[in-house]
Amino acid sequence: MSVLRRWAATVAVLCLLGAGGAALFVPGLERLRWALVIAGAALLLLSLALNAGQVGRALGHRSARYGAGLGAMVLLALGIVVVANALSIKHSARWDLTENKRHSVSPQTIKVLQTLKLPVEAIAFFRSDTPGKRTAEDLFKQYAAYSGGKFTWRMEDPDRAPGLARRYGVETYGTVVLERGGKGQAKSEKVLDAEEEKLTNGLVKVTRDGKRVVYVVKGHGEADIASGDRPGLSQAREQMEKANYEVKELVLARDPKIPQDAALLLVPGPRTDLFPQELEALDGYIGRGGKVFFMAAPFQAEGLRTYLAKYGFDLGDDLVVEMNPIGRLFGVGPEVPVVNQYDSHPITRDLGGVMTLFPLTRSVAAAKTPPKGVQVQTLAHSSAQSWGETDKTALQRGEAKPDPQDRKGPLPVAAVATIETQPDAKAGPTPAAPTGGAAEEPRPARARLVVVGTANLASNQFLGTQGNRDFFLNVVSWLAEEEDLISVRAKDVRQIPIILTSSQSQAVLWLPVIVLPGAVMVCGIVTVVRRRRSR
Repeated sequence: MSVLRRWAATVAVLCLLGAGGAALFVPGLERLRWALVIAGAALLLLSLALNAGQVGRALGHRSARYGAGLGAMVLLALGIVVVANALSIKHSARWDLTENKRHSVSPQTIKVLQTLKLPVEAIAFFRSDTPGKRTAEDLFKQYAAYSGGKFTWRMEDPDRAPGLARRYGVETYGTVVLERGGKGQAKSEKVLDAEEEKLTNGLVKVTRDGKRVVYVVKGHGEADIASGDRPGLSQAREQMEKANYEVKELVLARDPKIPQDAALLLVPGPRTDLFPQELEALDGYIGRGGKVFFMAAPFQAEGLRTYLAKYGFDLGDDLVVEMNPIGRLFGVGPEVPVVNQYDSHPITRDLGGVMTLFPLTRSVAAAKTPPKGVQVQTLAHSSAQSWGETDKTALQRGEAKPDPQDRKGPLPVAAVATIETQPDAKAGPTPAAPTGGAAEEPRPARARLVVVGTANLASNQFLGTQGNRDFFLNVVSWLAEEEDLISVRAKDVRQIPIILTSSQSQAVLWLPVIVLPGAVMVCGIVTVVRRRRSR
């Protein structure tokens, strides 16, 4: 009995430590772990019973009471931590305090996830030591949180699951396969990098059947959709293709007919007037409910000014000159208005606070009296310090100044029109109202036109500047009637270095390494000394 009284507590502690070690290093030995826990608890209770007298006397001491109070505080703190963790599992929240919200997904990603109609599973092929694995996991967790259960994900090691990797044709670590579920609707899309923009574009592709075709008109000096030069549109083409559009060129002068599969038509700044048969083809397309994006540069192809007037647009015979100094921040001159005033419209709804550059633009306003069945609305405006310069000679001399006949800012530089037409109409904005008779009325189609006063909005030089890419792609999505893709897209995930001065570097070194630990040490010494003096 005396042996048990002396050694029971020690053996109990060893049993509990052994159970902890087993749980940490050999989690598979569950039975042994619980046996050690039960044995330790039994021996601990036995020790307390055999040493009840000594325990009672010890608890009567002052130090024991302090220890008991300290133990209660520790248990209370542990309890708070456990409760907080339990609550955080079901009710989590995130705060991204970075300047450009680089740890949060973009509004477009959220919109795509919230409109998922079929379940999508992401299978990420990462090895445990593959760079970017934790970043990808964090991204997947955010996607799952916004999808309402429609987006799920799992990690797979391609070395341990070679059959699965071979099934999806995975050749590199970090590949993500997006697989759409649904009976008879299975479809997969492979993404080589787990980055938000690529993942969201992959989601768009995997959740849509087929591609929508964008035809780009050429033959009158328009910007080249295949050119990688500064005025070219190769980057705009690349962005549209990433968003699941197929981009094709169209020479209307050779064959003045708009293909039936056209989701929309892009007229990117013609330098010369379109031929009558081309305009007639456009009229026929619009009359059938077609969608056209006009880029009408100043002092070029002035025939467009007359043509678009019948659809309710008032194109100014001017060049918008911007004197607001904000353009200097981007290194541009007064011929490049920086726009941050937008009217309420699905295209500009999410662009609040985002600036766009309209280089070499003319004013584009709504006609005071638009044709019947046509609704025109302006989209974006220059600042109040701008004006519409009409003196081309003064512009060539570089001596432009606001004259009495020039329109004063803010000036509209983009506008949109919605036209109700008959599906079998051949030309013009024919009203949808029937003329009489008891025959079945055809269902009216709704054509959409967007006009901007510049040919450089989406050029390679300016597409990546500020919100130009979002504005351009929002116009394309709205014309293609894919409003769920209209938003602000994924942000630049560039690293932002912290540049410290010499004194700041010294402060960063001394404060956490010397000052704070030293202060704690001094406080401790002072407390001990004062307690000894008080005894």
